[in-house]
Amino acid sequence: MQRHSTFCRVPLHVSPSIAITCYHCYKEHKIETRKHSIMNDDEEMFDEATETGSDELLSADNLRLPDSANALVRLHAIRAWLTRRQVETNIEIGEAALALQEAFQEPQEETRLHRRERQRQGGVQRVQRAQQALEDAQQRLSMYEEAQALLEECVTHTTSGERVLVEYYLMLEDLMQNSVEAQDSSQQRIIALADVQHRVEHVGAPNED
Repeated sequence: MQRHSTFCRVPLHVSPSIAITCYHCYKEHKIETRKHSIMNDDEEMFDEATETGSDELLSADNLRLPDSANALVRLHAIRAWLTRRQVETNIEIGEAALALQEAFQEPQEETRLHRRERQRQGGVQRVQRAQQALEDAQQRLSMYEEAQALLEECVTHTTSGERVLVEYYLMLEDLMQNSVEAQDSSQQRIIALADVQHRVEHVGAPNED
């Protein structure tokens, strides 16, 4: 059966006005379909941007949560903060490693006299500072990673969502006590652990005990 157009389902013997109406309906349908597709794409982009913005907001050191914030929001605030701390510390490690590499580099044609002069000007001190900065950042990163793993372990084994942060803080206290008592414990690890404890205190519910 012949039809008015490829897209039209109306046979030729049907009134042209009906055929025109059908064609216009098809165009409107295509436009609406396209609009919905664009709207869905925009919503997906908005959701991704919102999630990223939410992580940035919740990871802020000066975050202020309302008393009515639920346990999941508070938990997310600690996770996002720990993630940011690890990212920042990794950057510090990279910068310290670069500084150490530059401090070790010497001109190939440098004479012994020039080398001694460079050392007197603080070359050795620069190497030592870069080494210490690298070691300190590595120790802090190790503690942040350990605190992250400890949090996930606590979430897995705590049945009540309201008790997760309480149990987590108690575990951090035990870890702090063990770290202080251990003579070989790094001071930077203790500093990072205290930083994590402060974060839990900062975003924890006021009535948690």
